[in-house]
Amino acid sequence: MWNRLSIVCLGLCAAIALPAAATAETVIDKVARTGVLTFGTRVDIIPYSYVNDKEKVVGYSVDVIELIRQELQRKLNRPVTVEFKLINDADELIQKVSEGQVDIACSSQFTWQREDYVDYSLPYSLSGIRLLVKKDTLTGTAESLSGKRVGVVPNSMGQVAMKKVQPKAVLVPFKEVDEGIAQLRSGKIDAFAGDSLVLAGTILKSDATGFTLVPVQPYARYGVGCMIPQNNSILMNSVNRAIAKLMQGYLINDQKYVGMVNQWLGPDGLVPLPSGLIRAYFEMIIQSHEQIPLTDNPQVQGR
Repeated sequence: MWNRLSIVCLGLCAAIALPAAATAETVIDKVARTGVLTFGTRVDIIPYSYVNDKEKVVGYSVDVIELIRQELQRKLNRPVTVEFKLINDADELIQKVSEGQVDIACSSQFTWQREDYVDYSLPYSLSGIRLLVKKDTLTGTAESLSGKRVGVVPNSMGQVAMKKVQPKAVLVPFKEVDEGIAQLRSGKIDAFAGDSLVLAGTILKSDATGFTLVPVQPYARYGVGCMIPQNNSILMNSVNRAIAKLMQGYLINDQKYVGMVNQWLGPDGLVPLPSGLIRAYFEMIIQSHEQIPLTDNPQVQGR
C-alpha cells in the first residue's frame, strides 16, 4: 500500500516539476521579452575589441556583434539593443557566459576544454600563439627560449603553449597585453607570448619598429568566434547566420562587408593581412553550410 502510494506521489511531483524545468527562460526568450542582448567583452584585444582615442569600444568583434543584433532584431521583429559588460579577465568572462550572466561574448579562442562549459559559434577569424620579440633576438625555437623571461597573461593559451614548448622558460605574468609589451620594450622580459593578431594589433597601433613575431608557424592554432551559454540553439542559429552573412558578403564583394573586414584585417587594415588569405579562410568555413540567400524574402529564396 505504502509502496504504491509513494510511487503515485513521486509521479505527481515529477509531473508538477517537469513543466517548470521545461519553461526555463532561454537567452532568445529573454531578448524577446526585454529587447536587450548582454555582450561581455574584454577591451585589451586589438583588433577585436578595444577602446579607441575617443574612449569608444571598437573592433572587429564589435562589428560582428552589431550584425548579430541586426539578425536578432529581424528574427524577433522587435528593436534589440546591445548592453556592453566590460570584463577583462578571460576566466571570469567564460564563467559568466557559462552561468548565463552574460548572453554572448566574442573574440573567444576555441578550445575543446572551454567547449565543455559554453557553446561556440562559427569562427570568423583564425589565429595562433606566437612570440612578440625584438628583432634579431629570439627565433622562437624551444632551444632559444631556455632560461628566457617570457611574458604571459595568467591562465591564457599563451601560458599553456609556453609550458609545453619550453618548460625551462621563466614565465612572467601580466594582467594585460599592454603591460607586458611595455616591459618588453624596456628590456625587462625577452618575449611576450600571446595571440598573433592581438600582439600584432597592439604593437602596430603604437609603434612596430624593431619588433617581430616568431616563429613563422604558430605554436598552436585555433578559430576565434563567439561563445554563448549551452543549450541555446535558436540564439546560436542567429549568431551563425550573422557570421555566415559577413563571410559570404566578403566573398561576393559586398562593400558593406568588405569594408567591415578590411578596416581591421585587410591589406590596409589595423592588422594588415592579404585579402587572398582572408578569402581562403572564409571559403573554408562556409563551404560546409548552406549559402545564405541574398534576400530573406521566402518567395525569392527558392529561385
